[in-house]
Amino acid sequence: MTLELYRATGLPVLQNRTFADEQSAKTSASADMVLVQDEVSGLVFNQAFDADKLSYDSDYQNEQAHSGQFQKHLADVEGIIARHFSGQELIEVGCGKGYFLELLKECGYAITGIDPAYEGNNADVIKAPFTRDLGLSADAVVLRHVLEHIQDPVAFLAEISAANQGGQIYIEVPCLDWILEHRAWFDLFYEHVNYFRLDDLRRMFGTVHEAGHLFGGQYLYIVADLATLRLKPERPVPALQMPDGFTASLGHAVQIVQAAPQQGSAIWGASSKGVIYSLFLQRAGVAVDCVVDINPAKQGRYLPLSGARVSSPQEAMNALPEGANLFVMNSNYLEEIKRMTGGRYVYHAVDSASFQ
Repeated sequence: MTLELYRATGLPVLQNRTFADEQSAKTSASADMVLVQDEVSGLVFNQAFDADKLSYDSDYQNEQAHSGQFQKHLADVEGIIARHFSGQELIEVGCGKGYFLELLKECGYAITGIDPAYEGNNADVIKAPFTRDLGLSADAVVLRHVLEHIQDPVAFLAEISAANQGGQIYIEVPCLDWILEHRAWFDLFYEHVNYFRLDDLRRMFGTVHEAGHLFGGQYLYIVADLATLRLKPERPVPALQMPDGFTASLGHAVQIVQAAPQQGSAIWGASSKGVIYSLFLQRAGVAVDCVVDINPAKQGRYLPLSGARVSSPQEAMNALPEGANLFVMNSNYLEEIKRMTGGRYVYHAVDSASFQ
């Protein structure tokens, strides 16, 4: 049995895939979300998810390490890994473009990466999805921002445990409690089939060495023994309640843009949050002047379904008048963005309590 929590229709299937032209972007694949909670496991997931719709390739761009603020986050993660995995051989499942893997290599770790979307030339990275058939094992496994993409996360962890014959694991995922508390409706994506709370991760393992929050509370992490993975929780899990006015801030943003269209407006952040935000604003009858991202791989390309073109910071600053409304998709980057733009705009941190 499941409890329905939230519905959204026509979401991009892969919100971090960019397109070379507006038409291809607008006609790209879409799918629906029916977010439910399993009444036995307590896990929250998209009941309408179909993994066959997803295919990761070189047009999938989700690299955040261009930001100094995000680099600080990765340094914090390396500190946790150093506390538990120092001197051990590692496997990073879902290493992405390899930035964090290279960081760990520079710190002296022996590490093998696995990711079908990898684009580099590191011989220690296998460009493929993880399966037991790869025959890989190590002392510990790093699993950053992968588990939210996996349709059956417990079975996937069991597969890793069997392939690795136990060992330790570091898991990092977005925090559902943060999304609900901040009413961050734009943090719910088709691509993320699962949404975890810290208690969800703790219930999965008999032995947990460390667990907590990172990145201003937006992420969860846990360090646990794979051999103690539990297939079902030991006790009943309470039902989750969605907060009142979960999507109300969308109307607030629409009013800001419509109140003074000559003032100019932009969305800063063309990754997952900005993709959803620009799409929902467009569907509410509002178009911002530009969407901005510091990732060069996104600049000049187009976002799925909305067809919004991504500008570089310099291009946006050349186009936007002083005093324009800037919708900052992640408040972790707010001060960094203010410094980059010289404080010349009106900044709206859309995930802050003051914007609800």
